[in-house]
Amino acid sequence: MGKHAKSVDSQLLGRIIAKRRGWVFTPADFLDLGSRIAVGLALMRHARAGTIRQLARGLYDYPIQSARFGTIPPSDESIAGALKGRDDFRLQASGAHAANVLGLSTQVPVRAVFLTDGRSRKVKLGKREIVLKNASSRQMATAGRVSGTVIQALRWIGQRYVDDRMIASLRRRLSDSDKQQLLKDLRYAPAWIAEIMRKVAHPKKPEQT
Repeated sequence: MGKHAKSVDSQLLGRIIAKRRGWVFTPADFLDLGSRIAVGLALMRHARAGTIRQLARGLYDYPIQSARFGTIPPSDESIAGALKGRDDFRLQASGAHAANVLGLSTQVPVRAVFLTDGRSRKVKLGKREIVLKNASSRQMATAGRVSGTVIQALRWIGQRYVDDRMIASLRRRLSDSDKQQLLKDLRYAPAWIAEIMRKVAHPKKPEQT
């Protein structure tokens, strides 16, 4: 191995270790250290050594190791963030994944969908699939805020199936500042979802007898 290759190897490994276990990354995270070929070879060497794990083509992680559970799979959010790359794109959990994040569904989807204002992408990891889906500016207006996750979760559940139990669950889960954010973002939600957001933020007080 040449001197430059050793330098890329050591710098790349140093960056990975500094990020700590659980980090998911792509070759694009290291292109400032050397050419794409040099970075690719360095990643291949560290993957063969068992220091990092290749999840899919061009996708790696520095896995979390548990004495009880062994190697822990990376989270959907970590994978989506790596697919997003260094570009200043936004992500918003959508569909069943958003409902699961909020505790409104116990279903753990094998296909996690994230809305983005970047380009659409997807990757399969065994039975799991992570999808980045390009969305309209209106859909992305609340990206990264709790209101965005609430809107997407309720949209997936459907108006007919949102009940008092779900509303009560959201009230318990969301903080006062989260509820204030819901009120600020009412204009971005369909009318029926906006009404539910109001109920979550302003629960009715019991009548005095």
